[in-house]
Amino acid sequence: MFGTVVVGVGIAGLARIRDLMNPMPSSPSEHLKLLGFVSRRSFGNIDEAKQISLEDALRSEEIHAAFISTENKSHEETIRMFLEAGKHVLVEYPMALSAKAAHELWEMAEQKGKVLHVEHIELLTEEYKQLKKEVAGKDLVKGTLHFTGSVLDENKTGFPAFSGIARLTWLIDLFGDLTVTSATREKQKDKNYSRMTVHFQTANK
Repeated sequence: MFGTVVVGVGIAGLARIRDLMNPMPSSPSEHLKLLGFVSRRSFGNIDEAKQISLEDALRSEEIHAAFISTENKSHEETIRMFLEAGKHVLVEYPMALSAKAAHELWEMAEQKGKVLHVEHIELLTEEYKQLKKEVAGKDLVKGTLHFTGSVLDENKTGFPAFSGIARLTWLIDLFGDLTVTSATREKQKDKNYSRMTVHFQTANK
């Protein structure tokens, strides 16, 4: 069994705990054993998972991997700590708030001989697999992807582009590398409203 710890117990972290506690039969998750979770808030236990300190998670020889589900801003620091402690890391996207930091983390994982995996679960869904089949072999002439959400705390999540990075990953996976041709942002503080519009171009224009 491969000992794991979940760091952060928001929506994603709670889903991780649930899935690790109740793995699907014959799935790789059956080989993972949840040894605890780390949170700044005090929970005690969640279901049968026990809360442990960050220090204990980093020191434990029984913990081989960490699932990081904290706010975007803290991903980079938390990844570094677990890689330095000799653990494999799975982190919810985005891995870091800059490309420079992300490359440094990839290099660090390679030097340590550890797996550093950025999770984007949407790319594994049946709906997305079907979408990918539908666009295969076709030329993209023009398209629009529009999505909405609640206003995010930029101090924790980073610049608004990071809240949309999942959709950017969709587009790159479907149509290859993209170049940003323009980007604008509109804010209406009195209405608590913000919109970011970005235009991309594929490699074949």
